[in-house]
Amino acid sequence: MNIGIIGAGAIGKYVCKKVLERGHTITVVARHNTAKLLEYEPAASCVSQVSELPTNIDHMIDCAGHEALKAYGVAILRRGIDLTTVSIGALADEELHHSLLQAAKEGDAQLHLVSGAIGALDCLRAARVGGLKEVTYLGRKPALSWKGTPAEKVLDLDALTTGKATHFSGSAREAATAYPKNANVAAAVALAGIGFDDTRVELIADADLQENVHEIEASGDFGNFSFRILGRTVPDNPKSSALAAMSVISSLEQETECIRF
Repeated sequence: MNIGIIGAGAIGKYVCKKVLERGHTITVVARHNTAKLLEYEPAASCVSQVSELPTNIDHMIDCAGHEALKAYGVAILRRGIDLTTVSIGALADEELHHSLLQAAKEGDAQLHLVSGAIGALDCLRAARVGGLKEVTYLGRKPALSWKGTPAEKVLDLDALTTGKATHFSGSAREAATAYPKNANVAAAVALAGIGFDDTRVELIADADLQENVHEIEASGDFGNFSFRILGRTVPDNPKSSALAAMSVISSLEQETECIRF
């Protein structure tokens, strides 16, 4: 497949490397600061506008965050190009959500939302069919991983050297809006389950952690379940989940497989 990648951060670099290892071709890198990605594929063409994309692109992958999805997503889908994104939290913006949906219909394209750092989303989707009533997501990360986020307005992260403290409690929509780089998991849980406004979220700084911890608790007519995962980050960025990067490749592989999960 001819793949276009948006984003040159830690996830973008990981995805670029794995895409090449699997025999795909990177034909476009869209977005600023593309030099690091081009280390893997010097022949890739660079564009800054969707209108400049070549005609042979099979699939675009957004690894650049909420603003990139807002800037490029609608135009990509309207042009008829399938798009995979890690920026699930951006869909908390109802206007953007609607625009992406309409663009996908107009372009006969699909927007693929990767599972990211969390699992159990298939269980949530199944439970929703039979009556899903309550869903709570708890996200715990090492205290310093919350630097540069609104958590700094609530907690003295440098002083939190032991124990844990909650710095956000609210809906998934509020979490995804306030923490665009840290709450994509909450958004994924919301979309798979009972929606942005009814999914409860707690975000916690935990000085005793070395890894990120994601927990889902759900109940309804189906029964109840709890799910917990301890995930490591990508080497270049303590805020980015390694599983989020891996889920992009997993989603892409599903596109070419005859038997799919």
